[in-house]
Amino acid sequence: MTAPVRLQVEHETRYHYSAPVELAHHVAFLRPLEDARQQVEAFELSVEPQPSHQASGDDVFGNRRIFFSATSAHQSLRVLATSRVRVSPRPAFDPAATPPWEALAGRLRYHGGAPFEPAAEFCAPSPYVPRLAALRDYARPSFTAGTPVAVGALELMHRIHREFRYETASTAIDTPLQQVLAERRGVCQDFAHLMIGALRSLGLSARYVSGYLLTTPPEGQAPLQGADASHAWVSVHCPGIEGGWLDLDPTNDLVVSTGHVRLAYGRDYGDVTPLRGVIRGGGRHTLEVRVRTTRA
Repeated sequence: MTAPVRLQVEHETRYHYSAPVELAHHVAFLRPLEDARQQVEAFELSVEPQPSHQASGDDVFGNRRIFFSATSAHQSLRVLATSRVRVSPRPAFDPAATPPWEALAGRLRYHGGAPFEPAAEFCAPSPYVPRLAALRDYARPSFTAGTPVAVGALELMHRIHREFRYETASTAIDTPLQQVLAERRGVCQDFAHLMIGALRSLGLSARYVSGYLLTTPPEGQAPLQGADASHAWVSVHCPGIEGGWLDLDPTNDLVVSTGHVRLAYGRDYGDVTPLRGVIRGGGRHTLEVRVRTTRA
């Protein structure tokens, strides 16, 4: 096993408004997750203009969210999140040692009087990931009878990477999955939603993960798709491996390791949008986002 890696992340968001904003309330998912494989050694959030109120707390999934309000008039908003994170590699695992996908789907299905299975909440459709027959049809070649769930998930990831084209600005966050599936192109959010929808169509549990990629790869390796921006990938429920969840990046066709920083996870993008809010006033606006992830 390789040694842990320390990564430094700067995530800057700037809004410019054509008219003054009189009142603003925002929520940010910008503090990285912490668990056995990822520890936050330092975190700072800077907001301009200075918030009149700021607080933080965990959401239902255990993500840290930060609330802040601005009550003075302003025509720009700057939010800078700086993190230093220690990321450990995932231990080696055997995909074939995970349960057959049909058996796992059966365990996750609702049964009256049966114990609650926490992973089951990630089986259901969600606002950005509807249930589509076309997604089930797409998933089935990777999940033939008796296929271990991790084997099938890896094969599905390989197929998405091979059959879909990464194309910046080809879609918007509200582009329907049916369109992404038909046009065979998109960005990381689309590929994450697509893979999640395909897995859920079979009764399996899959989470949407937001985070960052290492901007400058190790010497001799090509940059990953999605660096220099917020990134997204998939976490698949796989009993039999450490932690019970396997993070897969269909945009780059790899198992997530020390080049990824996890921010938050949820049912889809809507649960973990890095920064969102409501404002009074403001007129039209422009948005600039800058992300840089380097070795600390």
